[in-house]
Amino acid sequence: MSKIKSISTINAPAALGPYSQAIRAGGFIYISGQIPLVPETMEIVSSDFNKQVTQVFNNLKAIIEESGASISNTVKINVYLKDLSNFQKVNSVMEEFFIEKPFPARAAVEVSRLPKDVDIEMDAVVFDDD
Repeated sequence: MSKIKSISTINAPAALGPYSQAIRAGGFIYISGQIPLVPETMEIVSSDFNKQVTQVFNNLKAIIEESGASISNTVKINVYLKDLSNFQKVNSVMEEFFIEKPFPARAAVEVSRLPKDVDIEMDAVVFDDD
C-alpha cells in the first residue's frame, strides 16, 4: 500500500494542470501553489490585493481541512509576490488565519510572473501525524 495519498476538495480551485491540490506523505501534507481563484467560478476573486491574499489563505485552509488537519498545523509557507511592497499586507491577512504561536516558518520572494498573471501565490507544508 502506498504511503502517498492525493488530497482534493471542491472547496479549493481545481488543479490547472497535471498536479494534485495536495499530497499526504506520511505525517506531512504538501499543498500546491494556490492563487486567488474562487473555487466555484475559477475566476480571480478581485483586483483588491487584500481580498486576493484572503482568498489564497481560504483555498489553503480548505485543502488543509479536507486532509483532516487544521491550519494551525502549518509548518511552512512560501509566498510569491509580483510586488514585494505588498509584504506587509500579507502579514496583516496572515494574522487573521494564524492567531496562536508557533507561527509557521515562511519565505517571501518577488517574482516576475505568476499563473493567470495574479499578484500572489502561496504553497504550504502541514504536519499532521494523526
